[in-house]
Amino acid sequence: MVGLRNCTIIPVELSEVLMALMITDECINCDVCEPECPNQAIYLGPEIYEIDPNKCTECVGHFEEPQCVQVCPVACIPVSPAHIETKETLFQKYLRLQSAG
Repeated sequence: MVGLRNCTIIPVELSEVLMALMITDECINCDVCEPECPNQAIYLGPEIYEIDPNKCTECVGHFEEPQCVQVCPVACIPVSPAHIETKETLFQKYLRLQSAG
C-alpha cells in the first residue's frame, strides 16, 4: 500500500480543470485556426499547425469557448494532457500576455 503522508491534496472542481490545447497529426493545414487565436498561440510548424502552450489560454479572457476548436473542420484540436491548468491559471496567463503585448 502506498502512503500519502507527505502529499498535499488540493481539492479542485473538475469543471475548473482545463488544459492548453494541441493540434494532432490529423491536421489538414486548412489555415482556419491560426487567425482565430486571440493570443497568436497557433503557428505553422514543420508539417502541421502547432500550438504554443505558453500562449494558449483556451480563449479564457477572450471567449467562452476555444475559437480554434470551433472552426476546425476535422476536429483535430483536443486538450493536451501534458499541460493541465485550471481556469484561474489560464486567466492569469491571459493577464500576463495582455500586459506583455
